[in-house]
Amino acid sequence: MPYCAAGALGRTAAIALLAAVLWHGSAADWRPVSLGAAALALWMLYAFVSGIVGVPCNDIVARSVPSNRRSCLLALRFFGGGLVALAVAALAGHFVRSTEFPVSYAAVFGIAASLMLVSSVLFVSIREPERPGISEGAESFAANFRERRTAFRKDPRFRLFVFAQCSGNAVLIAAPFYVAAAADMGLDLENIALLLGAQTSGALASNLLWGWRGDTRGKLPLMRLVSILRLAPPLILLALLFLEMPHTQILIALLAVFLLLGALANGLTIAVPGLLMEISPEHCRPAYSGYFNALTAPAFVLPLLGGVVYATIGAEAVFFLSAVFAAGQVCALTPTRTKETL
Repeated sequence: MPYCAAGALGRTAAIALLAAVLWHGSAADWRPVSLGAAALALWMLYAFVSGIVGVPCNDIVARSVPSNRRSCLLALRFFGGGLVALAVAALAGHFVRSTEFPVSYAAVFGIAASLMLVSSVLFVSIREPERPGISEGAESFAANFRERRTAFRKDPRFRLFVFAQCSGNAVLIAAPFYVAAAADMGLDLENIALLLGAQTSGALASNLLWGWRGDTRGKLPLMRLVSILRLAPPLILLALLFLEMPHTQILIALLAVFLLLGALANGLTIAVPGLLMEISPEHCRPAYSGYFNALTAPAFVLPLLGGVVYATIGAEAVFFLSAVFAAGQVCALTPTRTKETL
């Protein structure tokens, strides 16, 4: 819990400092370059500290909540957070429309810091369950890292899940370009706003369904279902790009795509930590979680490559690559087994 408290309160402080810097920079008439550099530095600090809080948080949840209730807990968490986010988005929109930049963004980040402070205080007030036992591995970071490399080689479930998640993260190579493709197909800003609303609706409406399925059918079947469904959005986009269709039919198809994108994004946020908790040994779950995040994170930079592909080859190539990576995730998950299915 001390690491979780430090991470939760630390990232709250980073966002609060970001709000203060934007406010002060506006009052002091900072140059845009100076203001941007300060904001970028604080955002990097926020991202770094957020990485600290995730590992102990997952371990505490795994020790506090039985396996057959974890998916529903995560679903309720994201459902409630989504409803609050809608209210905050409306308030943020008011500030952006009525206040000049950067004061408007300072107000938005101030609201975020306040909500994060409430969340952090509530979470750290929970009594941490006692750990059943601590592994007798080496104390140094280097020795611990070598132990995790050994675990990666000797634990086939963990290794396959890492490969699956790397492929799954690579699917996001097309994530920024769904809106761009919709605009290229002739949709105006009002229609694109409708698509983004469908994405939010899909995320909210699917939460409880994912939670129920994960707790009743198992974490691995949930992960497999989500990975199979992730094939649909890029394949539908490829079909829309190659077929001549009326504007109304294109809009309906894209509404279905964005609805599915929102649902699948939340499905992943429930399935991935749930399955990782299942396959990680209880006495070294934090180390597994940290190593897993470190190994799978590099794939998140692929949208940068996607931008190059989109500009040089075209949208078809980006969505084709996304579909290939989605198929790779499905294949990697096929031989995986968890404690539930052994």
